[in-house]
Amino acid sequence: MGKDDESPPNTPSHADILKDLRALRRPGLVHLRDAPPPALRWAAERRGLCAKDDEVPAGVEELLRQAVRRLGEDDDLGRAAAYTFGLVAGFRGAAAQDRRRRAAGVYGIAPETFRRGPEERVLKQLAEAVLALSREHGSGRGPRAAPDPGPPRNAPAPPETFTTTVADAPVPFVLHVSPVELLRDIDILVSSENVYLEMSKTFIPTLSGSLRSAAAIRDAAGELVEDVLANELATWVRRHHRPGLQVRPGTVVPTSSGALAGQGVHRIYHAAVAVPLRDRDGYSVAPDDIARAVRESFALARAERDEFDPPLSSICFPLLGTGRGRVPPEVSARWIAWAVHEELQRDPRWTVHLVTRNRAAAEAVADLDLGAGPTARPSP
Repeated sequence: MGKDDESPPNTPSHADILKDLRALRRPGLVHLRDAPPPALRWAAERRGLCAKDDEVPAGVEELLRQAVRRLGEDDDLGRAAAYTFGLVAGFRGAAAQDRRRRAAGVYGIAPETFRRGPEERVLKQLAEAVLALSREHGSGRGPRAAPDPGPPRNAPAPPETFTTTVADAPVPFVLHVSPVELLRDIDILVSSENVYLEMSKTFIPTLSGSLRSAAAIRDAAGELVEDVLANELATWVRRHHRPGLQVRPGTVVPTSSGALAGQGVHRIYHAAVAVPLRDRDGYSVAPDDIARAVRESFALARAERDEFDPPLSSICFPLLGTGRGRVPPEVSARWIAWAVHEELQRDPRWTVHLVTRNRAAAEAVADLDLGAGPTARPSP
């Protein structure tokens, strides 16, 4: 056995993990089985993600997904790391230069500029995240405690039904821990947008970007043919004379579902709740605008319900404002729950879903005890 085939010591260093990440960047995930990186394999085993040789490629890939989540999927570092290693839908088998170009796009710079500086910073921070994850479980090799509670690779967790109480009345939700683009057989998916109704780019792994990519019509080679959601939103903006202008926060605009119709999704509702900050990058989201968006979504759903056969009957909300709007998940859920409570009092026939990619956020939502509700009642 050559030196390169030897297992790393029980505590590989940051430098060992960084070396493996550099070596893996060019071949990508599809070549993990050809030459499993030793330090990353050790970290995956310690994390409890693999025990046998056949499990190593999947275990290392899941380890990298967990490390990206640790960096933050809504953070530039996390997004760039996800593209660098093909952890974004549609990029798993992409060529190294294509992955680098998308990662560079997160920072708005050229690929060569990204290669000369930011890429190394991304790799170093990802190595820090891998090292931290490996230290959270046990001290020896082999499978350890249960792996990260996030959703398993390429498969969402099964939905969980929970009931919270608002104003002494039960409000049932079906809670999904899943990428929104993997949901099936829900009539209406609600997306969070900014008040200019400008969707995220298809290569940005935000809620908006993920839905835009999933709904796009593509040819047999995977090339984009029609950017359905962005095109329909742009048509609405022109029709309502709002190009370059804000809409009222809480405004909801309906579009078709494009390619998501094949998953039993009929409509996408775009809730404009994120107001760009003037003095720095990011958005502000007011809780009462979350409630307004929920009410407007139900109003649209009632108006459109009988246009479909069978009629629309289910609607799914993300935890509005919890991405770059920095609203805590439990705060978003409280305001959604109060607004949903009011709507179900009016018409109890709807099945209401919530979706989040983050299991910690899901647990915070499932444990909600609304009691007296939010600090201020949603304004009408």
